[in-house]
Amino acid sequence: MWVNKMIGKVLKYMRTKNNLSQEELSNLIYIKQNTLSRYETETNDINFETIEKIANKCGYKIYFENSNFKDKFESKDILRKDI
Repeated sequence: MWVNKMIGKVLKYMRTKNNLSQEELSNLIYIKQNTLSRYETETNDINFETIEKIANKCGYKIYFENSNFKDKFESKDILRKDI
């Protein structure tokens, strides 16, 4: 699936930009190193919560922007129970 391939590349980019090894990052977010490797190589699916954890540990924010309405929000702005 195309989305997983792009997510894997983004995860690896965030990690390497922060000079973190897979082992270091996996320890920070409490997953196994081989699980992180599978996310990065697109062999395992990943949920949004884990993507968000990785982004946050690497100093990135995930936000959504509507260019038509100039509306921008982060996932934290939405109550999880509303989804």
